[in-house]
Amino acid sequence: MDEGLLILVVGAVLAASVAAAFGAARTGLPVLVAFLGIGMLLGSDGPGGIAFDDAALTRQIGTVGLALILYEGGLQTSWRRLREIAVPAALLSTVGVVVSMLLTALAAHVLFTLTWLESALLGAVVASTDAAAVFATLRSTHIRRRLARTLEAESGGNDPMAIALTLGLIAWIEHPASNGFVNLVWLVVRQLGLGLVVGLVFAYAATRIFSRIPDAVGAFVPVASIAAAALSFGAADVVGGSGFLAVYIVGLAVGSTPSRYRQQLAAFHEGMAFLAQVVLFIVLGLLVFPRELPGVALPGLGLAAALIFVARPAAVWASTAFSPFRTRERLLLGWAGLRGAAPIVLATFAMTSNVQHSATIFNCVFFVVIVSALLQGTTLELLARRLGLVSTAPPTSVPRVIPPDLYVTEFLVEGNHAISGSAVRELGLPRDALVAVIRRSGEAIPPRGSTVVAAGDRLSIIAPRDRGPDLEDVLGRWRRLI
Repeated sequence: MDEGLLILVVGAVLAASVAAAFGAARTGLPVLVAFLGIGMLLGSDGPGGIAFDDAALTRQIGTVGLALILYEGGLQTSWRRLREIAVPAALLSTVGVVVSMLLTALAAHVLFTLTWLESALLGAVVASTDAAAVFATLRSTHIRRRLARTLEAESGGNDPMAIALTLGLIAWIEHPASNGFVNLVWLVVRQLGLGLVVGLVFAYAATRIFSRIPDAVGAFVPVASIAAAALSFGAADVVGGSGFLAVYIVGLAVGSTPSRYRQQLAAFHEGMAFLAQVVLFIVLGLLVFPRELPGVALPGLGLAAALIFVARPAAVWASTAFSPFRTRERLLLGWAGLRGAAPIVLATFAMTSNVQHSATIFNCVFFVVIVSALLQGTTLELLARRLGLVSTAPPTSVPRVIPPDLYVTEFLVEGNHAISGSAVRELGLPRDALVAVIRRSGEAIPPRGSTVVAAGDRLSIIAPRDRGPDLEDVLGRWRRLI
């Protein structure tokens, strides 16, 4: 295929992906299902006829894609917003993954002709929630802020745990004579420990650098951000740690650093994450051979049911036993265990190793992901509404123009808005815009950079009139529910 035709095909696939995303948004279909569908249509069993069975390349693409998605997820959050849910999110990311793995392994051993170690491997592969699926779903729902933050933090933290378990179990299967359990525990501890240390080191460096970037190199800030993500992931991986944990921590640090470039970075990485999802899901769809799926359909559906209705709820209950979450909140957390790209990418780890039934594991994981996306992804907000765990719809700001050369608008802060709890200097306003006054409980507060915005505050913002559209774009980001 010559260069021109290749570029034409890539453009057509990307255009089809945008159309699929638009259609999915209009119909409520999870976008990952739409992208997987495109990949399967392009594959050897579909009209596209593209023969693709390179699991190693898929694993590499998946690793890069997941790293970009996790970095963007961290970038859209902040350290401060995670404090109140750090403990339950950490327990869900560790204890929850282990509980989910063990219960799913039990079901897999009953449903498939797998050994106990292979069943445990399948359980580890599907044990983590998917960052791409969770971030995408939460941005289109109105789930209360604390629950949404818990799910986001969990999805960013449980991938490293699941990856460590997957790698350890693969090594145990390939070398059964070794002290497999001890090696597995050591690998998990090493991956998480070194990933945490490397992530914190690069997070500190990124905080210092991104708060001091001069205007002269402002256009290169996205390049610096990609460099920070790549360096942190690569450094952690080279020393034997979890690059996924490191890159998520660095994303948190960059997103929490007061900088005039924060909104620019957020927009850039949101686009990068979407592109990563497109490429990742389409390639994964290409790797699926529909003719092989009927043989594992019934046990695959059975495993999906066991994971959704038994393993995930049990993992949530075990992880939140001593947390302040109420029963209905635990019910929602149990239903929100969305599976997506991460389990499929982890299944490629098995396909590139000497695991005997790796093809069965991959095909089963595909069923789990599809069922999770269609069943949980489309009903999550409905269940949240039934349980009374949704936030009120955000109000609109009231713009006015006085005097003629100024644009003045007011913004009422709701408790579930993205800026609730942020300092004024972290609001990401254009450089020539400012918060003139904050009205709180009937009093006018002169804002300082350190003033923290709270629910119920009414912000009066002033900017040059020609910056009105830019300012409204910023307000749209403020209204994002978290």
